[in-house]
Amino acid sequence: MSLGSWMNKILIDWGIDPKFANMFDESIIAVLMIILSIGLDYLCQAIFVGGMKRYTKRSPHTWNTLLMKRGVVRHSIHILPGILIYFLLPLAFVQGKEMLDIFQKICIVYIIVAVLLTINGLLLVMLDVYNSRDTQKSRPMKGFVQVLQVILFFVGSIVIIAVLMNKSPMTLFAGLGASAAVLMLIFKDSILGFVAGVQLSANDMLRIGDWIALPNDTANGTVEEITLNTVKIRNWDKTISTVPPYNLVNNSFQNWRGMQESGGRRVKKNIYLDMTTLKFCTPDLLDTIRKEVPLMADYQPAEGETPTNAQVYRIYIERYLCSLPVVNQDMDLILSQLEPTTYGVPIQVYFFSRNKVWKEYERIQSDIFDHLLVMVQKFDLKLYQYSD
Repeated sequence: MSLGSWMNKILIDWGIDPKFANMFDESIIAVLMIILSIGLDYLCQAIFVGGMKRYTKRSPHTWNTLLMKRGVVRHSIHILPGILIYFLLPLAFVQGKEMLDIFQKICIVYIIVAVLLTINGLLLVMLDVYNSRDTQKSRPMKGFVQVLQVILFFVGSIVIIAVLMNKSPMTLFAGLGASAAVLMLIFKDSILGFVAGVQLSANDMLRIGDWIALPNDTANGTVEEITLNTVKIRNWDKTISTVPPYNLVNNSFQNWRGMQESGGRRVKKNIYLDMTTLKFCTPDLLDTIRKEVPLMADYQPAEGETPTNAQVYRIYIERYLCSLPVVNQDMDLILSQLEPTTYGVPIQVYFFSRNKVWKEYERIQSDIFDHLLVMVQKFDLKLYQYSD
């Protein structure tokens, strides 16, 4: 005799109408089953999850720490009470077939949800393990994992709906073909983000830690996170900008990684000379320059050449930059006179600083140009300065 039949017989013996006795005993059994399932869940959690926590504290390893952190053990244990209750339900509900069907469906949904959460936790564990490897940080996988999560919960939702409607999941999947356009509209950002993420990763266009700058100063800073729908950028003013990945693929952006990985950071500035002070150097002026400017002490113009003071100044700039340890001599060092403008004659100074750290880089180039600006007068030149 099942538990339901036994309780039903007792209620009828007490003089309760059989119809109400059936409803009453099924309600009591339902409450008892809920209490039993909760109790079983707590018991399993205390035994298995508690034991895993103690083991993790005693012997912390990467795998058991991440399994606990992502709740894989906790969610997987939820499956056991659901399975147990599912098989016990027929013993309790003999006469109430409708109640048995409802409670079994609830158990199946509960088991499916627990399985989905367990698989989701395993995906996050794999992502954590992948990200812990320094060699893999250049290939962010969070966007791909998020795509798998979307697929996982989408398929899980279809299976749950199929269980509740007593239909085959394949029938529902087939029916979704007719509403593909609606689904594409709903998941438009996710689909575009996934495709953009594949392009960014496959072409090595973006990595976590890269310094990037977007047009119109919408973002200028370090990439902190790359997900399915957003790229998180910490700007230099400490604000956070979030940009859809497909915006980076469809539009241009500047990635400073090449500079960071190279031997130096470029300095490119102009010094504007007063055009009226340019002239050919006399022997007396050359002698004065040799005496007052140590780096030019051995300077001799080519035979038959009469250099201008601007030309000698450019030679001095080159010698000065070559004498500085902070200037990378293995990279381009170019001095050029640009086309004269209403602001004078521009001398473009182009070189690379070995130090690429922002603060030190700015200090180095400021010190160098302070010196070059002051040295202009040694060559009988003047800087252009606008005056009314």
